[in-house]
Amino acid sequence: MEEFNLHLTGDIHAIIAANNLVAAAIDARIFHEATQSDKGLFSRLVPSVNGVRCFSPIQLTRLQHLGINKSDPGELTPQEVSTFVRLDLDPEKVTWQRVSPLPTQFDIAVASEIMAILALTDGLADMRSRLGRMVVGSSRTGKPITADDLGVTGALAVLMKDAVKPTLMQTLEGTPVFVHAGPFANIAHGNSSVLADKLALKLVGEDGYVVTEAGFGADIGMEKFFNIKCRTSGLRPNVVVLVATVRALKMHGGGPNVTAGAPLPKEYIDENLQLVKDGCSNLKKQIQIAHLFGVPVVVALNVFKTDSEAEIDLVCRIAEASGASAAVPCHHWSRGGRGSVELAHAVKEVASQGSHFQFLYNLQEPIIEKIRTIAQKVYGADDIELSTEAQTKMEYFNQQGFSGLPICMAKTHLSLSHMPEKKGAPSGFILPIRDIRASIGAGFIYPLVGTMSTMPGLPTRPCFYDIDLDPVTEEIKGLF
Repeated sequence: MEEFNLHLTGDIHAIIAANNLVAAAIDARIFHEATQSDKGLFSRLVPSVNGVRCFSPIQLTRLQHLGINKSDPGELTPQEVSTFVRLDLDPEKVTWQRVSPLPTQFDIAVASEIMAILALTDGLADMRSRLGRMVVGSSRTGKPITADDLGVTGALAVLMKDAVKPTLMQTLEGTPVFVHAGPFANIAHGNSSVLADKLALKLVGEDGYVVTEAGFGADIGMEKFFNIKCRTSGLRPNVVVLVATVRALKMHGGGPNVTAGAPLPKEYIDENLQLVKDGCSNLKKQIQIAHLFGVPVVVALNVFKTDSEAEIDLVCRIAEASGASAAVPCHHWSRGGRGSVELAHAVKEVASQGSHFQFLYNLQEPIIEKIRTIAQKVYGADDIELSTEAQTKMEYFNQQGFSGLPICMAKTHLSLSHMPEKKGAPSGFILPIRDIRASIGAGFIYPLVGTMSTMPGLPTRPCFYDIDLDPVTEEIKGLF
């Protein structure tokens, strides 16, 4: 798993990632120190996990460097806490060099257009063409400037020539798996690569089955799988497997928020049929979204030890009453592959019945109408509202002939709406479009919904505090 999480053989990528990690850590620390008290910083840098607060090894080293010979967080005086949490970096004197020195803006790598191109291309020639079509800016007269205009396309293709090859791995039980590309579904199109799917289909043959993943829920990963990936690949799915958990449905039914590192609230441990029933409004809506595309649905209920039989039965009954072709409790969490044999049989049976796949919108519709269709039919919005900037961008894209592209919405994954706190199946809201971008090489228009960011910031206490390398054994410690 360490090799998997460290992106396999991506040595140059690791160097770039490390460079950017330092830059991100500097920026994040300056931001957090400027916006938080000593107490707030300390509580986040040294969080309480199951009621216990501990320093990480790298934090103990810092304490030693500061001359604070204490290892119990509770023993630090207020002055020692302040000394520990405050680096007081001067933004004007940071000497670390970014990979890109221009004072523009950053996107997380998985939201980048090149990541999307990698996931959507069908080969080297197509990838090179897509890289060349990437619009990097505009001239003073408003003409789009592309990577081809810069003369950099060939060099980009050289850098990407090995990345275009899917990586073959296997599960713990020996099932072959292709790992390739990773665009997040909330800020990109959220699907593994077209190349991996096509290669897998070729290997399994006419009677085989390929399971390909779309990130998060039906509102983002699945919608983009159908409207973007299927258009590009020409492939048509036979069945949707919609994964649900009792715990998630309880949250959508009004359960309390879950805090990382804190014990689960009792509502998620004890049987609560009313919460489950209320939360199934979200499951019902996601089944309906799949049916918009004419594809049958099998609900896979991922069962955990805290789920009661009554809760499991209730979810399966509601799922089938909501239009799912089958709803199957799956025990792979506790039993591995043998715990999902029933699911495999159900998927095989439903897939054999065929689908009536259709796209949600016509590409030739105006950009604003394609956005409105997704907002109303998928998210449940009454309408959309474009900011002045989004309206200006849309008019520019229309003028440049980019209007015939599919839509890739950047939206929170925590709700069917743009409001993370709105659970279940919200309705009656206006969907705000803050900005609209265009990924011409990847081949989609990219609206930003509400406050959605394409460059998530690091928390006050990033996980790199716990990651280290044993220089003798080369054993990696603290990696997920």
